[in-house]
Amino acid sequence: MAHQSELIEKDILAYLKSQEEKSLLRFITCGSVDDGKSTLIGRLLWDSKMVFEDQLAALEADSKKVGTQGGAIDYALLLDGLQAEREQGITIDVAYRFFSTDRRKFIVADTPGHEQYTRNMVTGASTAKVAVILVDARKGLLTQTRRHSFLVSLVGIRHIVLAINKMDLIGYDEEKFRAIEDDYRAFAAPLGFESITALPISALNGDNIIEKSAETPWYQGPTLMHFLETVQVEDDRDEHHFRLPVQWVNRPNLDFRGFCGTIASGTIRPGDDVRVASSGQTSRVARIVTFNGDLEEAVAGQAVTLTLEDEIDISRGDMLTRLDAPPLYTRHPEAHVVWMHDEPLQPGQLYLVKTATGVTPGRVTAVQYAVDVNTLEQKQVATLGLNEIGLARLELDRPVSFDPYGTNRDTGSFILIDRFTNATVAAGMVLDGPDEAQKAHLSQEDSPWAPRRIVLDAVAATNLNVVDLTEEKGLFLLDLARSIEEYLEKGNRILFRLRDLAQLESVAQLAYDKNLAFEFDRNGDGASVLLFKRGTAPAKGYGDDGTGI
Repeated sequence: MAHQSELIEKDILAYLKSQEEKSLLRFITCGSVDDGKSTLIGRLLWDSKMVFEDQLAALEADSKKVGTQGGAIDYALLLDGLQAEREQGITIDVAYRFFSTDRRKFIVADTPGHEQYTRNMVTGASTAKVAVILVDARKGLLTQTRRHSFLVSLVGIRHIVLAINKMDLIGYDEEKFRAIEDDYRAFAAPLGFESITALPISALNGDNIIEKSAETPWYQGPTLMHFLETVQVEDDRDEHHFRLPVQWVNRPNLDFRGFCGTIASGTIRPGDDVRVASSGQTSRVARIVTFNGDLEEAVAGQAVTLTLEDEIDISRGDMLTRLDAPPLYTRHPEAHVVWMHDEPLQPGQLYLVKTATGVTPGRVTAVQYAVDVNTLEQKQVATLGLNEIGLARLELDRPVSFDPYGTNRDTGSFILIDRFTNATVAAGMVLDGPDEAQKAHLSQEDSPWAPRRIVLDAVAATNLNVVDLTEEKGLFLLDLARSIEEYLEKGNRILFRLRDLAQLESVAQLAYDKNLAFEFDRNGDGASVLLFKRGTAPAKGYGDDGTGI
């Protein structure tokens, strides 16, 4: 293998030590059908000399038998191992491969591009830090390219490689490359990516994969491998608040009672105070027990057993946290939902909501909006169909501990399971609490003799837009800027959070004056009102039927 050196022969222990100290990067390839995802990863493995002799012999034989390159090496066959994949020439299941270089270790997930298998793509993206989004240089951006980009933004991936593939088929045309790059950057601007690196490549020929290509002298950026080796995506889970979802209560005898689980974030030491999120009971960590003995400190990712100084009630599905940083504990989480089943979502139908270590019956009370993956606009819908993405409000049979997904993937995600077929029908990501970027902007005009006039004049582009009025104590009037009226006319929605029913009159008056519709729901100690433009009659059974907005 190319990255192996004489160190293996001279000092195998030193070599193994160097491998342990390398950082690990998980990344995915995604995009539309036949954009070359499997071929790209196959080429990476080939050029990195990560194909063993027996694999090489099988690859050469398979390429002649079922390959698509006229008997030449078909690199996609290194990933597409299922018979159905080889017969149809598409990727169906997620294929994971490991490889390494002198600088870093990698786990890559080759995800399917076909719309029917979008659910598999979400699985591959859930643990990745970087997404390599492929685009066919001949076709430009397609609907599935946009859908995958929106999905990777939802699951928390912040670094994007826009790999514009098959440049050899357009004569390595710089103008077409720049046009596709500009289109993508314009589309992805609201998605919040930290970096977008566009590369002109040919996965089949190896252009700009490992080495710079002589065919693109106009391109001065990094190769794909150089980018993957140098991109900074360090795991910062240790710096977050401590979270331990309890998986099992270990009671082998009368003298031992431990709480087992994998630390989702943060660090813990003996003597630290902890709280049970569901009951609020507190205690102190006595020991951190592992198979290899007690630890003085445990960090995110470690599977441990904690013993406490006090006998308190903790069971599977509970969460242990720090005293000063409790998670969300609610029956009514709001979440982005990716629907993965052929049968559409049925608001009000009972599903099983599986979180980190617990399973709770619950239902989607209503879909607040769906996202048009081509324009990122919010559409008023009554349900979600296969591969649709929307914002939904859930009602669980009992309160459950969550973190916002943007803060903690492990404790901010869940899946919905059909109770009868046991099929996974949806993946959910709990919405962040409204921050300054998500809140609607309020302009205020004060007068000592009249109720305060509040003008709504700016909203975020793709998130749930929240107007928080819970801190307003006196009388006020609401008004909309013209830009916000146009925003609502496109089918977008705005959620008002109210302190009590006394504030409802102002929102209702605004809806009446502007010919808008609204739905009301009780949440916690206050209330929520969803404001939207109803252009047509609502679908049968949609609306506030007592299950909430």
